[in-house]
Amino acid sequence: MSKNERITENLVRDILRNLKYYEQEETVVEEQKSQIEEVKKLLKGASKTGKGGTGAPEFIISTSDTPDFIVVFECKADTKKHQSPKLDKPVDFAVDGVLHYAKKLAKSYNVIAVAVSGQTKSSLKISNWIIPKGNTSAKLLLNKSGKKISSIISLDDYIEHGTFDPDVAKRRHSDLMAFSRELHEFMRDHAKLTESEKPLLVSGTLIALKNKAFTKSFDEYTPSELQKEWMRVIKSEFKKADIPHSKEYSMTQPYSSIAVHPELGKPTKKYPRSVLFELIKMLNEKVWPFISVYHDFDVVGQFYGEFLKYTGGDKKALGIVLTPRHITDLFSHIANVTPKSKVLDICAGTGGFLISAMHNMLKKSVTKEEEDNIKANGLIGIEQQPNMYALGASNMILRGDGKANLHQGSCFDEGIIEAIKKHNCDVGMLNPPFAQGDEDLHELVFIKQMLDCLVKGGIGIAIVPMSCAITPHTLREEILKHHTLDAVMSMPDDLFYPVGVVTCIMVFKAKIPHSETNLKTWFGYWKNDEFIKTKIYGRIDQNEKWNEVKSHWIESYRNKENIAGFCRKQKVTHNEEWCAESYMETDYNNITKKDFDIALRKFLVYNLINSAEEK
Repeated sequence: MSKNERITENLVRDILRNLKYYEQEETVVEEQKSQIEEVKKLLKGASKTGKGGTGAPEFIISTSDTPDFIVVFECKADTKKHQSPKLDKPVDFAVDGVLHYAKKLAKSYNVIAVAVSGQTKSSLKISNWIIPKGNTSAKLLLNKSGKKISSIISLDDYIEHGTFDPDVAKRRHSDLMAFSRELHEFMRDHAKLTESEKPLLVSGTLIALKNKAFTKSFDEYTPSELQKEWMRVIKSEFKKADIPHSKEYSMTQPYSSIAVHPELGKPTKKYPRSVLFELIKMLNEKVWPFISVYHDFDVVGQFYGEFLKYTGGDKKALGIVLTPRHITDLFSHIANVTPKSKVLDICAGTGGFLISAMHNMLKKSVTKEEEDNIKANGLIGIEQQPNMYALGASNMILRGDGKANLHQGSCFDEGIIEAIKKHNCDVGMLNPPFAQGDEDLHELVFIKQMLDCLVKGGIGIAIVPMSCAITPHTLREEILKHHTLDAVMSMPDDLFYPVGVVTCIMVFKAKIPHSETNLKTWFGYWKNDEFIKTKIYGRIDQNEKWNEVKSHWIESYRNKENIAGFCRKQKVTHNEEWCAESYMETDYNNITKKDFDIALRKFLVYNLINSAEEK
């Protein structure tokens, strides 16, 4: 190795020191070789010459906080040797060399590959690439705004930007879905918990794992001591979180029955350290690494939803039907949330809408000040059920705070509503309880309450049963008296599978009377989201068409287009039906001869049956 190349390495080392790489307890910086067994195995025979022998990058950086990520560096003295045209000369060029190693490591890791060339700090040429785990092709690492990164950045920033990569998110999502089924089977066979206790055990354990002392020492406790320590640490973490609109008792009470559950703390033949110990170990190894990357809300948020799909018995065991994650994300795009948005959910549940909103708002933020403001002031929620509130609060804490304005209580409580209105929320998101027998708890009652809490001109979005759009109700007139019906979208019939309810999304402009706008309402026929039903995982985007579908839906909504067979603008009052099916024009271009033959046969059969009955 030439002396000049060592100068480049020294410059990189100095930058890493300035960025505190060497000071972080969880971070390991290795040079030229690694002591990590998996890395050693993957780099065996990885010489850049292709003649066998072990090769290694100049720097290999790993962290126990996020063990599925690794960062590698390759240096060259001359900037002319930065990158070859075809990226096929790993011996001679920095980019080619670092990608050569990254492809080997990507069998087990998400790899951030950094190529550096130059002799002075001011003249360094730096390229940052990423190869998601399981992939073989590399792409430039982009920041959350989609821009190329041309400098060496902190390890936290590398991992943060890496988690926004769609292929990384997809792989993590897949891993979590697989683990959620494994966890369900484990809890079903060994934990002996009720359906409502299972997600509480998971969320409580994840909260406990936030405590680094507990994470390092949980294997030192006896079975009986571990159960007590588990509860003590949860109380400590909730107290540390300092949730202003909750009492400590109401936060921790849902976990108390689990803390004394006899089956969890009991040693068994298969699990002599206890079932609780085994569960903590599983979550620490397979879930916590994802949560430790605090921006990765959408992927980790899948965990609760996927886990609940596997619970037996009543699919509504927690009192609500959780909104599918791609729909909570869709709401944020309909509302076009920004870092300055203030988002309200008066039936927050596990916090799905708020988490998706926070994720999308953070993606658009530029400064640390904007990020802090989003978490402290941009998310406002209400949840009445203690168990759900505990899940929602823990969910928000695990995803980087944002729990500061989460209220426990009824969304019809005057004191809570008075406090909510002071936030001047401009976006409302809502999935109200479905099919309540009491007319005072009709879905439209919740919609009206949400809209009344927003500022004038704010956008309120709700997903409700289609009956709210087609069945006459006095509240529809009352809502339009004060608010504008901007759009209604008919959703897939099996969206909430396995729960059978046909739904629509309603979009309102708050505190602008419908009659004053003199505008037509936009109706969309959003019946095909390209998701398919599977026995194990429920509805999934197996063919990866959702992003394309979502873009088409949002573009047609924003432009208020008229497309035959898909969407239509129509003036409506409270008396008409609020659904696309009533107003859309038929797109005859899509009708085939087969469609015509089927319709004709149905017509003939109908006539034959009716004529026979008349005789």
